[in-house]
Amino acid sequence: MVDQQVRTWEVLDPRVLDAMYEVPRETFVPEPYRALAYSDGALPIGCAQSMLPPNLQGRILQALEITPADRVLEIGSGTGYLAACLGLLAAGVHSIEIHAELTRAATANLRTVPRARVRLETRDAFDGAPFGEYDAIAVTGSLPIYDPRFERALALGGRLLVIVGSAPIMQAMRVRRVDRTEWTRESLFETLIDPLLHAPAAPAFVF
Repeated sequence: MVDQQVRTWEVLDPRVLDAMYEVPRETFVPEPYRALAYSDGALPIGCAQSMLPPNLQGRILQALEITPADRVLEIGSGTGYLAACLGLLAAGVHSIEIHAELTRAATANLRTVPRARVRLETRDAFDGAPFGEYDAIAVTGSLPIYDPRFERALALGGRLLVIVGSAPIMQAMRVRRVDRTEWTRESLFETLIDPLLHAPAAPAFVF
């Protein structure tokens, strides 16, 4: 998977590749789909949610430029695979998941990667409560319109990876906080993933 899919998407950071080698992806895929764990498509994980393809997860990990000292926030734990990789790269990960069923699955799955430093929480990311402050944030569902609440949780110098837009084309963006009142935004690549639950919808076009 890493050599044939992830590297070919220009994911070449050795720390990212090592983390993806170490985490047994099949453990994080629901049993009926484990034969497809290393395929290049999204996989159903229950609760009408999907596990992102490995090449996209590799690009997210690389774009965040995580260091061993970083505090990381993940919005959307799913089955815990990306959280496990993040947990091997960073000082610690706080992963939020709206579905309690998926939080339970991720908790069990993460036991297979004891070195990953991950704290899970069942919570709606749009509940209005503060997130705290983080060096890197990964949002694993798309936002139909850009929402600044996530960038406000970045520490100075922090990076946010978020996918914005609606089908058929969405933009993966990296946002950096450069000071208390300013952020830069960079478009990295096009992709297509399911929207984050309860994300604000884009305004409807009216003739």
